[in-house]
Amino acid sequence: MSAGVKILNGRELAGFIKERQAGQVSSLIRRLGRKPKLLIIRDSDNPVILKYVNLKILYGEDIGVVVEDYLASSSDDIKDKILAANDDPEIDGIILQLPILEKEKTDELTSMILPSKDVDGLSGKGNFDSATATAILWLLTGYDIDLNGRKIALVGRGKLVGAPLYKMLTLSGLNVEMFHSGSDLSRLKDFDVIITATGKPGLILDEYVASGAVIVDAGTASEDGVLKGDVSNEVRERGDLLAITPVIGGVGPLTITCLFDHVIQAAEKA
Repeated sequence: MSAGVKILNGRELAGFIKERQAGQVSSLIRRLGRKPKLLIIRDSDNPVILKYVNLKILYGEDIGVVVEDYLASSSDDIKDKILAANDDPEIDGIILQLPILEKEKTDELTSMILPSKDVDGLSGKGNFDSATATAILWLLTGYDIDLNGRKIALVGRGKLVGAPLYKMLTLSGLNVEMFHSGSDLSRLKDFDVIITATGKPGLILDEYVASGAVIVDAGTASEDGVLKGDVSNEVRERGDLLAITPVIGGVGPLTITCLFDHVIQAAEKA
């Protein structure tokens, strides 16, 4: 990577916000007489899922938020856990860690989370926007990447990133187009900003990317035990990009930071 390419390092931005959050949590503990609490429900030991769950647990410990990691045995078990957590006044936020094994039940289960506790913003009907989509906007703003007047491509229309981010960008009046599995990705060369989140390693090829492009790679997959993004190595080696996220430490750290911002906000209203 050329020294002239701006690296969109989410860890640096997250560090500043984390200090503020620790102070907020200390005040909350004094007021509530307890620590804020986040419940993570998962039904898989997939290494990518475990990595992100463990990062959330560690982050919570650092700022004083309790994080409960619950491994469900079935979709019915997930349902029962969500309903119980909805009624528990000491649980401020609930996350269903995706993907779940029965993917077809994702919408049904996420819609069961109380809007006031849907801190990941998965239902699209809660009090909070998608944590990952919000983190991408924080990242671009933090590095002075102005989206006004730029052509923006979103690759992948999933619940976590693509769909909610498309809604947020269009509501802001920005010029954005959605690309999905049937789209002609060679057209990406016509776009100034490419935001991708498909979980398909190496999907974004060198010939798809124009000189001077901004690339946000929010795709994560495990390939032979190695975490990889959507962007190919050839793209990452180029020196003519304006900015790009690193393979690790781009969107992920800020997603966790945004998630805990939502937990704090939910606890403040408890």
